[in-house]
Amino acid sequence: MGSPNVRHGRRLRIALISVAVVSALLSAGVLGVGWYYSGQLLEPDQARPGHPDTIVGSGDNTVTLAESRITVQPGTWGLVWPGGEARVGRVTDRAAGAVTRELTGTAPPAGTKVRLETSVWTSDPKAALGLDYEDVAVPTELGDMPAWLVPGVARTWVVAVHGRGGTRAESLRITPTLHRAGLPVLAVTYRNDLGAPASPDGLFHLGDTEWRDVEAAVRYALDRGARDVLLYGWSMGGAAVGQFLGRSELAGKAVGAVLDAPVTSWTKTLELQSRNRGVPTQLVPVAELVSDWRADLEFDRFDLVDHPPAHRPPTLLVHGAADGTVPVQGSRDLAEASTRLDWPLTYVEAPAAEHTAAWNVDPTGYERSVTDFLASRTGGS
Repeated sequence: MGSPNVRHGRRLRIALISVAVVSALLSAGVLGVGWYYSGQLLEPDQARPGHPDTIVGSGDNTVTLAESRITVQPGTWGLVWPGGEARVGRVTDRAAGAVTRELTGTAPPAGTKVRLETSVWTSDPKAALGLDYEDVAVPTELGDMPAWLVPGVARTWVVAVHGRGGTRAESLRITPTLHRAGLPVLAVTYRNDLGAPASPDGLFHLGDTEWRDVEAAVRYALDRGARDVLLYGWSMGGAAVGQFLGRSELAGKAVGAVLDAPVTSWTKTLELQSRNRGVPTQLVPVAELVSDWRADLEFDRFDLVDHPPAHRPPTLLVHGAADGTVPVQGSRDLAEASTRLDWPLTYVEAPAAEHTAAWNVDPTGYERSVTDFLASRTGGS
């Protein structure tokens, strides 16, 4: 049977081994969750949109979709499916789990998987808007990045930077307004975009390296005759613009910026997305740690309130109050801190607008805000 001391020692060893095993399993599980969410954040394939919604039916100039968080959103959106696109407008009916909206174009058959697209159009400036443009290649450290150049007479160029998982078509909504102001618009791609070179590790760096592609675009504009630039960034494009303003030798060439639903803090953004998924926000530091291991990221660097960029040009900041992807509070905090930060900033909040959907909800008001801002920045161009 063995002595009591021997049995006690054996039980203690078993208990200690059990605790070690459970701790290791818990740690592995936590790290596994961190790895999963870092993949959602960093891997380009995870960011590219699919077709999560479904057509229920269509009628005369209307389309009916299964109800979802996005299909009920107000305003004008693109309706995109494999091989086709149309536009939807206001909601005209909502009942029994279905949403009917105004339709411009032809809807696909019932049962087709679709998505509502804030960019509205997925084509090019000529096909979507009738605007002449040039396909150009921006030289970068990784190779040529394709871009659209819509010409203008001004010597201030707009460098338009889309968001994570998006495309340069994101700029099409505001391009007519910029074009009427005489501004050339350079709508760029960056590393890991479809058709553009990949980053060495094949991962997004959330703006931490993408800003160098923005810098290359600014240099391209200057080489083509621009005197200075106005930077326009959506979502992660706003984060890349922020890093450019803080780290580029060309930052002083930016005479202004427009930031639409920008990531002003990746930590706060991850916390919001964790809450949306029902994941404890205590796991956000683990996701950040794993992302740091994978992509060498310093998350504190992205906090524009605590770490504002060295160059802070006059900025128009726009954010939707109903943004479920990037927290509107981050933009509110930046606006509130702008005087202390010596950052000339105009803040416009769009009620009921989802992520980067301020234009979609109120095109007239959005364009007026941009036009007024441009008039204050480029009157002498």
